[in-house]
Amino acid sequence: MARAADLRQSALRAKEHGYDRLPMTRFEKTILQVVPRLNAGGAERTTLEIADAVVKSGGRALVFTEGGRLEEAIKNAGGEIIHGRAASKNPLIMWMNAGVLSEIIARENVDILHARSRAPAWSASWAARRTGTAFVTTYHGAYKAAGPVKRFYNSSMLRGDRIIANSHFTADRIAGLGAIDASRITVIPRGVDVDLFDPKKISADRVNDLARAWGLGENTGFKLLLPARLTAWKGHETAVAAISALMACQTRPEPTGQIPALTLVFCGGAQGKDAYERRLRTVVEESGVSSMIHMVGDCADMPAAYAWADAVLSPSTEPEAFGRVAVEAGAMGKPVIAADHGGARETVIDRETGFLAAPGDAEALARAIDMVTTMSENARKVMGEKARQRAASLYSSTTMCEATLGTYRDLLAERA
Repeated sequence: MARAADLRQSALRAKEHGYDRLPMTRFEKTILQVVPRLNAGGAERTTLEIADAVVKSGGRALVFTEGGRLEEAIKNAGGEIIHGRAASKNPLIMWMNAGVLSEIIARENVDILHARSRAPAWSASWAARRTGTAFVTTYHGAYKAAGPVKRFYNSSMLRGDRIIANSHFTADRIAGLGAIDASRITVIPRGVDVDLFDPKKISADRVNDLARAWGLGENTGFKLLLPARLTAWKGHETAVAAISALMACQTRPEPTGQIPALTLVFCGGAQGKDAYERRLRTVVEESGVSSMIHMVGDCADMPAAYAWADAVLSPSTEPEAFGRVAVEAGAMGKPVIAADHGGARETVIDRETGFLAAPGDAEALARAIDMVTTMSENARKVMGEKARQRAASLYSSTTMCEATLGTYRDLLAERA
């Protein structure tokens, strides 16, 4: 079995080879990515970014998917969409998809097949075996394995000739799954578009327009943002409890009138989990902090949302495999308060680029919020600048794309 120490050495291969420092070179190959749908999410966004990089390097970028909101963006980048039942977990359809993928591979002369989710990874692994095509998988999440059936289902992601982990935390999880050759695993962190998430490019008018759309005035006090879909493990209830605890022990008098000392925005939709949204609204009301917490739904302008905030929360009660929020907020020069587990331990340096608080601990989160709110504006600015520098140097989309294309090149060279 691959040991964590072995993984940490082999996982830095992309950086050691200098992929993060080289300009994008020609890569005239055909890459077929397989992803269930193309809506919001890390796997979907990375599919788009890799498609764009492949096209810009002179290759062809094909995506087998059921489609979604990012479909047009992939087409605009020069990628080609091939529709199919990629999201199905029905074993018969998964087996039929293997035939469909085999036909696509032969017809389009595919050089590399890259799967980004468990169910379609089964179809892709069978197709790769039939056709002798190089096969890559990417772990976008730290999948749970409660029993032998679930472990077997998850094992589709272990069948790649190369296995990309989006963090060292994820790589360590993979190492614990069985006899896996460490040389097959490469850590390539998720990327953030540091040009899109650039505080210098966000105008005050753009931020004010967003705040008005959220129904917020100018006198909001200290501004906190929790950007995440409304689901139990993202830590919304921990944040509510933390704000309630903070207000209960607040020694400074609240400003006159109805202006709260602090405003927290939950930015993210329920995505079909309406029961949880109702429950969360009830928790907010019963905690007595409804004047401070605003649930604004999905946001189409996340750079402006981060620009609005003074600090950002990511209090997930379960470990994030990577944690996109911490890096996006860092790129926008904002201190992040994140749960002290999972990928956040890699993306946030405690008390330097943000704060880490014990997962699910409302009191610990309240203390971290109190620390960031009582910092001087200049101290928060310095912390944000360090976060921006770290995001740009380690977690840019360009670095991620070049490292992935480098992995493709290495794999094809070895097979040749």
